Amino acid sequence: MCAFERSEKGMEFKMYNNWEELEESIENCNKCKLCKTRLNIVFGTGKKDADIMLVGEGPGGDEDKQGIPFVGKAGQLMNKAFEGLGIEREKVYIANIVKCRPPSNRVPEDDEAEACLNYLRNQVILVKPKIIVLLGSTALKNICGKEYGITVCRGKWIEKKGILYMPTWHPAALLRDENKKIEFWKDLKEVVRKYEEIKV
Repeated sequence: MCAFERSEKGMEFKMYNNWEELEESIENCNKCKLCKTRLNIVFGTGKKDADIMLVGEGPGGDEDKQGIPFVGKAGQLMNKAFEGLGIEREKVYIANIVKCRPPSNRVPEDDEAEACLNYLRNQVILVKPKIIVLLGSTALKNICGKEYGITVCRGKWIEKKGILYMPTWHPAALLRDENKKIEFWKDLKEVVRKYEEIKV
């Protein structure tokens, strides 16, 4: 079961009618303890009606300073992959599970992720992507369910409610393990192939 579906049943889901309402709702968010240590809320960036959306874990130090997702070393590595595959960053939409930086870039705790999922669900509803690339274990588990593992699911399509999900490594993992770069490249290449196949 999708984590988004669990949120529908377990927590009140507030739907926003447009981007202005959604962005205004998060301006002074204090739903979890991450609000106490953040510099900026890192909401999302890119084309707001993109066919392809990417979801990562949470902001790092550079993202916290600039208020934009994936602008640090991991983001620069992802940009290089985009360039090599002909993906224009401005034409995809990029967001994270949590919108505030966890201290020391630790993995977001369950309550922090749950507090932010309402915002992400609204982003997905407003963007209406055909494909969502799940960058890393945190994105995979919070969107598709805790039973999903990134090592097993990486590179394999998951379809839920008319959206195709492609789990792959988080770009930060590529900085730690050079071998993952080839798999990351293959996964994004498959995303491009599938998009060309299904786009109308």
